[in-house]
Amino acid sequence: MSYLIERRLEEKERRRGEILDATEHVAAAVGWDDMTMDQVARKARLSRGLLYVYFKDKVDLMFGINERALIVLKQKFLDQLAQHSRGIDQIEGFGRAYVSLSQEYPVYFDVLSRCEIVPVGEVEPDSNIAACLQAGDGVFDLMGESVERGIQDGTIRPDVGSPRLIVLTLWGFMHGMLQVTTNKARVLAHRGADANVLMEKALEMALRSLAMPAKASGGNSR
Repeated sequence: MSYLIERRLEEKERRRGEILDATEHVAAAVGWDDMTMDQVARKARLSRGLLYVYFKDKVDLMFGINERALIVLKQKFLDQLAQHSRGIDQIEGFGRAYVSLSQEYPVYFDVLSRCEIVPVGEVEPDSNIAACLQAGDGVFDLMGESVERGIQDGTIRPDVGSPRLIVLTLWGFMHGMLQVTTNKARVLAHRGADANVLMEKALEMALRSLAMPAKASGGNSR
């Protein structure tokens, strides 16, 4: 690769990053629904036309942010892997990391939720959707490996079934609970429930469904 081509690619990636930075800022200020491409272009100090060179529409921009969210989530998961050796503890850490992401990066969590309901047809290899799918695969692979590790080390029941299906179930359960605790605070308050307490209960139930009984794993044996 020539020096000139390399510089052009670096400049393109830098500008793409600036657009995504601007998007995060605007979305945090006005909300995703009210955000416009014009606002993003102004914040990024670009012409509207140049913005559309990088992202063809608001949905395309959304998947660009979604990839960022998944990259941050994967790093949070890797941090948990560095802290825990047992499979069940890693799964618990992943759950807490997801809660942490929803609290630290509300724009990311909002976009993660929105991208799930966007119908996706044929995916072009170099598209932002393809990048999101690849980033998501990295997150799900880590979870699947931890389920398998837990089965092998005796902290997760061997009869839980396919690790891939377990991962999808855990993701659906935790994501749904986060949506409830994030978006239904008034309903929860009416029902006399605290969002943080409810989230802890959800995590406890998820872990109980996977964990090897303490006696069987030797935890209570003497």
